[in-house]
Amino acid sequence: MSIRQEDESEGEIVAINVTPLVDVVLVLLIIFMVTASFIIKETVEVDLPKAAHAGETVQGLISIVIDQEGKLFLDGEEVDESALKQHIRSSVLKDKESRAIVSADKELSYGRVMHLIDLIKGEGVAKFALNIQKEASAASE
Repeated sequence: MSIRQEDESEGEIVAINVTPLVDVVLVLLIIFMVTASFIIKETVEVDLPKAAHAGETVQGLISIVIDQEGKLFLDGEEVDESALKQHIRSSVLKDKESRAIVSADKELSYGRVMHLIDLIKGEGVAKFALNIQKEASAASE
């Protein structure tokens, strides 16, 4: 009987206290909820053209959007061509490998998009990408 009492006094862990785990998870959830509002950026709604064989999205430094009316947006803020040129010039001075991502509404004329690409290349950006929306049917293949 004395052996049995010694085993019980050492005691086995028969239950796990999950209170600290719940506390940590709740703190992480609160941090995520608070910081999530800072992550969301202002976006400009454009109707991107679709392509069946889209590549990976390129992470670029300069994000340029042309909406259906032909308005230019740089990183979510409306700008004119002179302000865009100035921003591109300063980006190229900081980093020679600056890249641009152009998102243009599919209803825009080809000439308008080519004018923007020419403007970007003229300011020293050699690498750029055209943003597209991948078609759902091609993704399943």
